[in-house]
Amino acid sequence: MEIALNVVVALVILVGLGGALTQVYPGPLLVLAAVAVWAVLTGGGAAWAALAVSAAAIIVTGVGKYVLVGRRLTRAGVPGRSLLVGGAAGVLGFFLVPVVGLPLGFTLGVYLWELQRLGQERAARAAAWEAVKAQGLAIVLELGGCLVAATAWVAALIVG
Repeated sequence: MEIALNVVVALVILVGLGGALTQVYPGPLLVLAAVAVWAVLTGGGAAWAALAVSAAAIIVTGVGKYVLVGRRLTRAGVPGRSLLVGGAAGVLGFFLVPVVGLPLGFTLGVYLWELQRLGQERAARAAAWEAVKAQGLAIVLELGGCLVAATAWVAALIVG
């Protein structure tokens, strides 16, 4: 039973890492939920320590993602409405163009909205590029938190 639980938790963690990379579903929450379920079912000091480290990593990187990405976009002058339009275009692109539709749609949506808003191609291109860099930062932060959580889980498995 314990081996099956560990395999399921490992698979959910892998799916969560995919969510952190793709930003399509909440990967960090899946990773944290998997470690939490494992800690509750397994018990013991190592399991609870792994859960504490995982929760701290997911929370810190999640808050950091919004603070750092928001600050970066505000400094670049990209308003929230542009990101909403980009997100909607990304979802549409996800269904229209396999594999690359989400980032392509997001970037194109931000670009077109900023072009309409500012009326300058160069400024719209700069805003779209800042949005892409901010999204990359968000991915790196989320993936980092998930990897710390996964490492804590593996360490707890090894310790006992």
